[in-house]
Amino acid sequence: MTSTGTLAVPATAASRSRRRLGIGVIGFGWLGQAHSRSMLRIPTLFEDREFDPQLVVCADAVPGRADDAVRSFGFEHGTQDWRRVMDDPDVDIVVIAAPNMLHVELIDAACAAGKAIFCEKPVGGTPEQTVHAERTARHAGVITGVGYNYRWAPLVRYVAELIERGELGDITNYRGRFFSMYGADPLGLLSWRFRVEEGGHGASSDLLSHALDLGQLLLGPITRLVGTTETFIRERPLPGAGGASHYGRGAAGDPTGPVTNEDYAALLCEFAGGARGSFEASRAIIGPESQMAFEVYGTQGAAGWNFERLNELQLYRTTADAGSGYTTVLGGDRFPYHGRFVPGNANAIGFEDLVVIEDYEFCRAVADGRPFSPGFGDAVDVVSVQAALLRSVASGRWEDVTSLRED
Repeated sequence: MTSTGTLAVPATAASRSRRRLGIGVIGFGWLGQAHSRSMLRIPTLFEDREFDPQLVVCADAVPGRADDAVRSFGFEHGTQDWRRVMDDPDVDIVVIAAPNMLHVELIDAACAAGKAIFCEKPVGGTPEQTVHAERTARHAGVITGVGYNYRWAPLVRYVAELIERGELGDITNYRGRFFSMYGADPLGLLSWRFRVEEGGHGASSDLLSHALDLGQLLLGPITRLVGTTETFIRERPLPGAGGASHYGRGAAGDPTGPVTNEDYAALLCEFAGGARGSFEASRAIIGPESQMAFEVYGTQGAAGWNFERLNELQLYRTTADAGSGYTTVLGGDRFPYHGRFVPGNANAIGFEDLVVIEDYEFCRAVADGRPFSPGFGDAVDVVSVQAALLRSVASGRWEDVTSLRED
């Protein structure tokens, strides 16, 4: 019998009772807005879902942002005090998209309130902060997620399938990188992102973390490495009294202050499976504008993907044909989730569609009461490599990667 006393019939996806998931967002800049849009889009894209996200409260200290969250996005409440998000009994999930230096404090408060937590990377600005966050969440028993957005690209997932099925053979080499120009302008303002005491480490946290997460997703743990870092722009113009984003720009002759974290980080490494790899990240390079990319090489083929060409994969399969070589595989609805956004082949999806996919998968995990990956444990795996990189920079030698995961 059903709850209404009528004979039970097989429930369709549309008629099945859905769990309501209350969403609280802290930080209503670009990514906070992207996650809010994705929660609004999920019901329009996933009819077979078993939950309904509801935008409950948005907190942002910048005047007017929380009001816009209510007016333009449909949040029930807006506030400049993030504590109201933690205190609201209608909030099941806290989405943290605030500046890096606030993440650990917010995570501690969300854990104390028993909320599920989705945090944009880096979970902590330093490896020690990330370990603290993971320990706190684990002891609190809350479900966690991290915004390693690029692993959700359908063509990236396809490469993971090819590797798992052995279609590229034994993997011998890997090259991962994230090159961005956001810090290439010497007149770019000295925002919190350029100060280790405010934002934590620089390119090794902000950019390299994405590349390392993808590399370890595809090939497994990194065991040994030697690395280097550099700060190419050592002084930047000071922001005005109102602060500034890392896209703000000063003028020649403005007062300057020291940059205290790195513009560039790189490493050579060995994977547990035997492959050799290299990783680079730079925020001060000229040319690549958002080149989050990788190439993987095996004994039977190779594949390469670049976020700047999100909907294309370069794939090489060894054949006896003298004309064999790389082919371009175009994204399409034959790859999981792509068809939720656009039908057919070679019709493009974009970055915010990846945010929808990750938010949908995270909400599914919360609704089911099960762990989610990537979670804070995966973030610890990334900073375990970062910690070895920083040791190598100090020692000038190869260093073993010691897992910072705690029992």
